[in-house]
Amino acid sequence: MADRLKEQKKVTAIAKMNDVPTSPRKMRLVADIIRGVEVNKALDILKYSKKHAAKSLSVALRSAIANWEAKNEDKSNELENGNVIVKTVMIDEGRTLKRIRPCPQGRAGRIRKRSNHITIVVDVK
Repeated sequence: MADRLKEQKKVTAIAKMNDVPTSPRKMRLVADIIRGVEVNKALDILKYSKKHAAKSLSVALRSAIANWEAKNEDKSNELENGNVIVKTVMIDEGRTLKRIRPCPQGRAGRIRKRSNHITIVVDVK
């Protein structure tokens, strides 16, 4: 069992980005589009997406692809053949910056500037 998990970790590659200044809800809308898609197609989807969150996700995805290439130097043709897919994309809530904005009648309204953590796992089909 442990040997099988070690073998799986050798093939998969992970990339993480912390405190990306976009709300998790907006980032998850884009992440749902590329989950389970082949990596070259996912990069094209992110390149032509109008969402602001697509830029951060494409940076993280390129990092995951580079990590996969570093781990699997002997299997470089898998990437060109289209056998490498985005296995999982996790968008977790990061820290929230709290700011204050003046409101009517002397009150203070709270502004929450949300951020998120991106984790992308790339693997072979």
